[in-house]
Amino acid sequence: MTEGTISAAAEGDTLSHLEQEGEIAADYLEGLLDIADLDGDIDMDVEADRAAVSIISDAGGRDLQKLVGRDGEVLEALQELTRLAVHRETGDRSRLMLDIGGYRAKKREELSELGAKTAAEVKSSGEPVKMKPMTPFERKVVHDAVKAAGLRSESEGEEPQRFVVVLPA
Repeated sequence: MTEGTISAAAEGDTLSHLEQEGEIAADYLEGLLDIADLDGDIDMDVEADRAAVSIISDAGGRDLQKLVGRDGEVLEALQELTRLAVHRETGDRSRLMLDIGGYRAKKREELSELGAKTAAEVKSSGEPVKMKPMTPFERKVVHDAVKAAGLRSESEGEEPQRFVVVLPA
């Protein structure tokens, strides 16, 4: 076998493993939706080497907001429970991302803008900026936006008060 064949085989194995994670997560979440008597469609994908599962609703998503909770707290908890369900089935740690009613996609967009704006502020002032505490997902989005702006950032503090510091070049 050539090196390219091995890489393609490994990539295919990774993709099928992530698709399996998505299937397990979808089954778990369908069960939860049934128990809670909520309507929602489940969409599965693979994004950035992670299984991504979304619960969407045609009915405007008011009921799904209960599954998001205040500041996404319920969504974070459901994501962890779903990761545990995947782990139970596969034996492997899951990095699965869950979105409900487009909450996380909207949040990603807002945080990308905030990261870019903060990076611009740091570039003009030359001073580091400490941001408010954020969840791991939120920090990752901000780190990516700061990196795209050509600066570097670090996370500091202890959970749940961990925050991003944007540093000058």
